[in-house]
Amino acid sequence: MHISFSPQRRDDTLNLSKSGDILTVNGADFDFSDLAEGAVLPREAVACDWLASDVARVGGAIRLTLILPHGADAPEAVTFPQPIILSDAPIHLPGDAHPPVSA
Repeated sequence: MHISFSPQRRDDTLNLSKSGDILTVNGADFDFSDLAEGAVLPREAVACDWLASDVARVGGAIRLTLILPHGADAPEAVTFPQPIILSDAPIHLPGDAHPPVSA
């Protein structure tokens, strides 16, 4: 899964986890396993307020953009975030002061 980010000044938080083609965003599961290679799912078809793009499967990987909330004094790593490629492991978002630790 390849996630890009669209930074936005907000006071809420984003929590992600992934298992296979299921992305969990702030506790809500979004299952993209039925998305075929080359297919595009319009953003409007996914009931996720954090989604900032359509969802596509390219080269076998799900690709999407999520809103990345940040405070007023956010570091450059958050205001100009690099995309992340996810495996089924703890997710480190741009700007995390303490990345998650695997058990």
